[in-house]
Parts: sequence; structure tokens; C-alpha cells
Amino acid sequence: MDGFSTIHFGETLLRSVLSFLTILVLARVIGKKQLSQLTFFHYITGITIGSLTAEVSTQHDTDYWDGFTALICWTLLTLLTSYLTLNFSKFRILIDDRPTILIQNGTIIKKGLKKARLHTDELGMLLREQGIFSFSEVHYAVFETNGELSVLKKPAYTNATKKDTNSDITLPSHMPIEIIKMGKIIRKNLMELGVSEEWVLQKLKNENVDIKDIYFAQVLPDDSFYISLNSED
Repeated sequence: MDGFSTIHFGETLLRSVLSFLTILVLARVIGKKQLSQLTFFHYITGITIGSLTAEVSTQHDTDYWDGFTALICWTLLTLLTSYLTLNFSKFRILIDDRPTILIQNGTIIKKGLKKARLHTDELGMLLREQGIFSFSEVHYAVFETNGELSVLKKPAYTNATKKDTNSDITLPSHMPIEIIKMGKIIRKNLMELGVSEEWVLQKLKNENVDIKDIYFAQVLPDDSFYISLNSED
């Protein structure tokens, strides 16, 4: 029970709220690249900033403003590094390295595997994750700087495209767009589509569907509807 007497509830709450707001702002400043292109550098940066935030939130021996300053410094250094890698290719190679070719013209490149610190079992696992179970299907395989494997299949194993089968390849006029949610029309999306509520209601009438019964509805690229009705659950 003696441990409860040392709990600093108010200070911990204040530190946690301030740290949360700080990391929220810093995440917005750093940008989406931290998540969408998680290279080793970004991975280490994210862990460090997260560790600093946890330190500031819970360690009362750590001065908050010292921790806050460290967070700002790491953010500025990350932004500076991102700027340099974006504008200077040599610096980008220094930080993120180059993609490594693991399979070339159907042949496994031992030097590439050694550089990527992979063995054939791991390479096989990465291929299976993409639905490829035989090395014979692969023409090129490239190990990217974020740890993902990009694969170019041999022509005999690639999927036929619409162009290959002389199918219609007209570009759609719009993406599938949500127009009804929980029985209510989303007017903003109708304006984006350039259609009226009357057009929607007429379409629903043709489908013999009452708008009040609709949980979710989309207009598809061919102007047909996807409709999910309310369930009893």
C-alpha cells in the first residue's frame, strides 16, 4: 500500500495530455510518409519519438520541458533528413540505401540475398505472401528499402488484362461514391457527382427500394447502385 502514496495522479494526467497533444501536432508536421513508406530510418525515428513521449508522460524525474525540447529536436532532425533525402539522391542512398535485386531474369542473385541478409527460405516466404509459390514464375524480384518485395512475373504467369482480351478499357467517370447512409442522402456527394436527389429517388424506385430501408448505398462508376439494407441485428 505504500506505493499508492507516491502516485502523482494529477501530474501524470497533465503530462499525458500535454504529451498526447504534442505528439499529435508533431505527427501532422512530419507527415504521412512515416506510415506509408516506413523505411528503417522512419521506423527508428517513430520508436524514438514514441519512447520520448512515454518518458515525458510517466517519469516524473524528467523535466517536462526537457522532454518537450527533445521531441522538437527529433522532429526537426526528421524533417531536415526528409528534405535532404527528397532533394539529394546521394544523401537518400546514404540514409535509405538502394533497392536490392534478389532475382534477375529468373535467376536468384546470391550477392543480393547476402546484402539483404535473407536466405532462400525467407525469400520463398516473401513470394508466398504475394501468392507466388514457385520461383519459376518470377522474372524479377526487388527487395525495397522499406522491407517489401516487388515482383515482376514472367509473361506466361501474369494475369490477362482487359487490353489483352480486347475488353472495354474506357476510364470510369468517377469512383464509387457513398450517397446514402442510414436512410439519409449525402447531398455533398450528390453535388460532387453532379446528380440530383430526384435522380437518386427515381433509381431507387426502379429498384423497388424505399430509402428508409437503406443502411448504406453507393453509386458505382457505371451509375448503377450498390445497396445494403438495414438488418434486424
